[in-house]
Amino acid sequence: MINDKTAEILIGLLFLAVYLALSFVYAKHALQMFQQNRYELKRYSRWLTDKKNLHFSVAFIYVIAVLCLNTLFQNYGPLFCIFVSIAFAVYLLINENKKTYIKDLVLTARVKRQIVLMTVLECALILIGMRYLPADILGICAIFFPYLIIYPLALLTEPLEYLIKKYYENDARKILNQNSRLIKVGITGSYGKTSTKNIVTDIISDHLFTLMTPASYNTPMGITRTIREMLKPIHEVFICEMGADKAGDISYLMDFVKPKYGIVTSIGPQHLNTFTSMENIIHEKMQEIEKLPADGVGFLNIDNEFIKDYKIQNNCKVVTVGIENQNADYRAKNIRFNKNGSEFTVEINKKKYKFTTCLLGKHNITNILLGIALALELGLDIKEIVRKVATIRQIEHRLQLKTINGYTFIDDAFNANPVGSKMALDVLSMMDGRRVIVTPGMIDLGEKQEELNRDFGAYMKEKADHVVLVGEKQTKPILEGLKQSGFNESDIAICKNINEAFDYVYKNFTIKDTILLENDLPDAFNV
Repeated sequence: MINDKTAEILIGLLFLAVYLALSFVYAKHALQMFQQNRYELKRYSRWLTDKKNLHFSVAFIYVIAVLCLNTLFQNYGPLFCIFVSIAFAVYLLINENKKTYIKDLVLTARVKRQIVLMTVLECALILIGMRYLPADILGICAIFFPYLIIYPLALLTEPLEYLIKKYYENDARKILNQNSRLIKVGITGSYGKTSTKNIVTDIISDHLFTLMTPASYNTPMGITRTIREMLKPIHEVFICEMGADKAGDISYLMDFVKPKYGIVTSIGPQHLNTFTSMENIIHEKMQEIEKLPADGVGFLNIDNEFIKDYKIQNNCKVVTVGIENQNADYRAKNIRFNKNGSEFTVEINKKKYKFTTCLLGKHNITNILLGIALALELGLDIKEIVRKVATIRQIEHRLQLKTINGYTFIDDAFNANPVGSKMALDVLSMMDGRRVIVTPGMIDLGEKQEELNRDFGAYMKEKADHVVLVGEKQTKPILEGLKQSGFNESDIAICKNINEAFDYVYKNFTIKDTILLENDLPDAFNV
């Protein structure tokens, strides 16, 4: 026979298991969103309190169900609560296994440490709750605990993470200092820096043994990891992409890497939530040039109005490129696009050279000009540079021409910003067949986000024949812009997610048409 005390313990353990299972999915989601918000509490808080955050809708249904059952069956409330909680926990676990994320939680060493601490904190809270809270209230709390636990978790782990970060960064600094002959190139910009990094590497890598930061490794830890794991004594050039989403980021990276050559691709309204003003963005991006040594060389795209008008506080050599600006040291002319790529001419030392590339878009031609200018500065022969430009590889997810199931796509999923999006539409407008754009819009644009997305929608007029919007709430400003421009509403479709959008494309268009994929929001913003 089981005595009352044993039964109480068993029931308590059952409740504990159910509540842990119930909170498991929400704990994973909370960590995933914390990671996508760069482990920064301010950014995470903005996501958590966003009125468009719909992740709690299912939790809300559960809360209502538990409260109703407890009200209707007061004597058996806890019993009904545990059965509802078990059913809900099983549903969540099954649903989580089926779910696919645009960017899932990456199990880094940091995240593994967070998982251990979060488990300890959750168990402690649930055990305390079992002692002092009714079963139905505790069941409700179990869902929301993980999102709130992020705050003490971040505060408790930050000192350790800081020490780990500093240890690895200091090690990376030592490696850089040991290779005094290494040519270091820093690249930044509101957009275009990853594309330029790839282009520069493709142009010079046959002449100089080159290492670039992979993918979007443009943060202190990403750069640190590249140096510690990939940089070897035989490397002659290190091309370092430098990202910034708040004041001080570029200054910090310039002091860390200390490049001799600096490239600023463009400046525009990105990360306004954290920079707070365009003046702060401009000043920070231009630290790429202002913190170069006296014998350094800066490369600038002076078609960009913010770069053109900036007064540089450095006497180092500056080389300019452009398409529209006639004062550029290297200027592209006679630009043509087709389904095979682009062609253009550049005058160098009073002689015209014709360049061809598989890349699309004026901004990619500007990025190539920056690569040409740097290659010439590093001593490469112009004829070799012409040959290398023709062999530049397409850049993944940045106006990348590809064929999927026989359909022609322009994949610009990682390149959506106010300037880049319009350039992508300019490219689309030159294509044959029906021209289709699939987009969830642009994010992280601060107070101007709705206005810029509205302008984006208006710009689609005459550039695209059909528009497929991904996410009803996220794309409302785009829809407003489309309507204001007089775009035919029968040629606009609104889909819940990207999978539904692809289904729509395959059902309504043919292999003779061209589909532009513009932006691919991470799950923290995809609503």
